[in-house]
Amino acid sequence: MNGRDILLAMLPEHLLLLGIVLLIVLDIAGLGRRGSVPVALWVALAAVATAVWAAAQLSLGTYAAAPFAGHFSVDPATLLAKALVLALALPVLVTSRDEFQGVEFPVLLLSSLYGVGLMLSADSFLTLFLGLELMSLPVYVLVLLAYQRPQSAEAALKYLVLGGTSTAMFLMGVSLLYGSTGTLDIGIFAAALGSADPMARAAVVLVILAFFLKAAIVPFHAWAPDAYEAASVPVTAYMAVVVKAGVLLAALRVFGPAQLASPMLELVAVLPLASIVWGNLAAMRQPSLRRMVAYSGVAHAGYLFFALLGAPEGRLQAVTFYLLAYGLLNLLVFAALPPAADDRERDRLDHLKGLFHRSPFAALMIGIAMLSLAGIPPFPGFVAKFLIFKNVVAAGHATYAVLGLVGSYLGIYFYLRVIQFMFMSDAALAITGKAADAPLRRHALAASLACVALTLLVAVFPGWVIARL
Repeated sequence: MNGRDILLAMLPEHLLLLGIVLLIVLDIAGLGRRGSVPVALWVALAAVATAVWAAAQLSLGTYAAAPFAGHFSVDPATLLAKALVLALALPVLVTSRDEFQGVEFPVLLLSSLYGVGLMLSADSFLTLFLGLELMSLPVYVLVLLAYQRPQSAEAALKYLVLGGTSTAMFLMGVSLLYGSTGTLDIGIFAAALGSADPMARAAVVLVILAFFLKAAIVPFHAWAPDAYEAASVPVTAYMAVVVKAGVLLAALRVFGPAQLASPMLELVAVLPLASIVWGNLAAMRQPSLRRMVAYSGVAHAGYLFFALLGAPEGRLQAVTFYLLAYGLLNLLVFAALPPAADDRERDRLDHLKGLFHRSPFAALMIGIAMLSLAGIPPFPGFVAKFLIFKNVVAAGHATYAVLGLVGSYLGIYFYLRVIQFMFMSDAALAITGKAADAPLRRHALAASLACVALTLLVAVFPGWVIARL
């Protein structure tokens, strides 16, 4: 075990841990809430930003090491994925300024990000489980933190119970794998995918279903709409973007270079396909923006798991690009969402009627996000879907690709419905009270501009971005 490798390989995690310790010290000293912008927020932003910088620099330097052989390792692709996921957490922290004044939110968020970092470098199911739980447990608390609705407790409980079910399924699957192979090495999963042994097949199914539950794949999605609606806006953004990204990248690491074959192929194809169709259909009927985003996320999780049907060498690139586009656009929606005194009113889709007349910038930002999430060219959402379906067709699964593509067209309706509300509603609907007329605050504006600038970069130079993933 080399001390230098431990320091460098885990440098992003060490910086997050340092941020957590500093935040706790600030809280004990009573300094976390001082200033117009709380000191705790600056510390959290500095910790995450330096972790992003460290992961990116190590990736550019083609650094690779295994400080804990068989349990934890990094390579340039892993470090780049970490930099991407951690960077997506920065707008979440910036937009949290309105709703969280203390150290609780940044401490919990940094703790969850630490778990994400462990997951993406896991070489054993032991490390993967530790990372999965470190990522998930703080989020259960975040749903309740500074809650503004009486149903938040029920939503957090539902999330906790179903999250516990996912953990139990994952551990049962891992125990069966260990029983049949005698090792916890993550590489055994790829071999077990093609095994005829009933115990190995049962283990594989349980692990896959655990990932499906964490990512809100139909029929394991029931927690998502309630949790997204009940949580505050920054927490919903974090669940929709960072948690989903962590789960999908961890699933890619578990599947490794394996090429799916029947019957596991059908399991990984049919349930994500059902998610694409049901997520898009259910989103059409939602009166709440956050519930609509939740069902939209169910559909997008289906697209992401479809990537596993493609050739192994193209999976990471397709999923990473998709997560980049999907994450930026969801963050843009939440950052640009106009503030309101009543959280329930702010969350209603009707609240967006006539938005262009009272807040043109917010309407334009949300409109860009909706068009891209719908997969309309030339926005990056189109390129992201194209990469996924191209790889699926190239792997010989054209039928599934066509069905998924047809299912994706269902989502165009509800995305365009939001645009119709904002731009085509009667101007008289724009005047809905002082709370609705409040302009975006400076930090929300900064987060919106950062997200839209990166979105435009990805839209104009998709080939340049893809070549670097």
